[in-house]
Formats: sequence, structure tokens, C-alpha cells
Amino acid sequence: MEFKIKGEYIELMQLLKITGIANTGGHAGILITNGEIKLNGQEEFRKRAKVRIGDVVEYEKRKIDVV
Repeated sequence: MEFKIKGEYIELMQLLKITGIANTGGHAGILITNGEIKLNGQEEFRKRAKVRIGDVVEYEKRKIDVV
């Protein structure tokens, strides 16, 4: 899936909520804290990590290309 950001970046928790991977901010936080989210192939534990154009976010078999 591709996700187009409107600014310079989007915070990881916001991206997970907007794309439907997480139902709530709390759910997004749990996924991140548990190491279930990868940013550019690496486990990401920062809830407010800045996701920018060209980044790839992965959860299970879902992949989000940020454009």
C-alpha cells in the first residue's frame, strides 16, 4: 500500500491509525512497544518516530510505502 504524506513527515503512531493497522493510539503504542513494527527493515520502538517520504513501514505481512 502507498501512503502519501502532506508535510515533511508523519509520526509513526499517526500513520498506523490512519492506515487502519491500529484501531486507536493506545493500540498503535502497544504494537510499537512490542517490537511488531518495522521502519525501513529495523524494529522501531519510538512511538513518535518521524516517518518521511521514501520510508517503508511493515507490520506482519502489510507494507506501507510512504510517498
